[in-house]
Amino acid sequence: VQLQASGGGSVQAGNSLRLSCTASRQTYSTAWFRQAPGKEREFVAFINWDGDIIYYNDSVKGRFTISRGSAKETVYLQMKSLNPEDTAVYYCAAPIYYLAQFYARPDVYTFWGQGTLVTVSS
Repeated sequence: VQLQASGGGSVQAGNSLRLSCTASRQTYSTAWFRQAPGKEREFVAFINWDGDIIYYNDSVKGRFTISRGSAKETVYLQMKSLNPEDTAVYYCAAPIYYLAQFYARPDVYTFWGQGTLVTVSS
């Protein structure tokens, strides 16, 4: 599976961005992670193929929304009320098997997109 992430950019605090991740074929689920300079990769959000199972990191809950497009191979991450702490390279990822748990662990994901940089200035 190939994953193509896009939509990153530079915005001021309080603004919004929408990231997209398009897979080359159906996957069991898709997750977004982010990695800030000098920090470990951090789970952001998860959505299953049907779109009825969704999880968020507490730090983004209420501000970020993960969803699938009408073409279900595309997953969006709508980010609102961005703050400088959201600055990171954002990656989408997909597993090789169904994840009943451990969805927040990067090591359970086999396929990764190339990353898209989000920079939020104060």
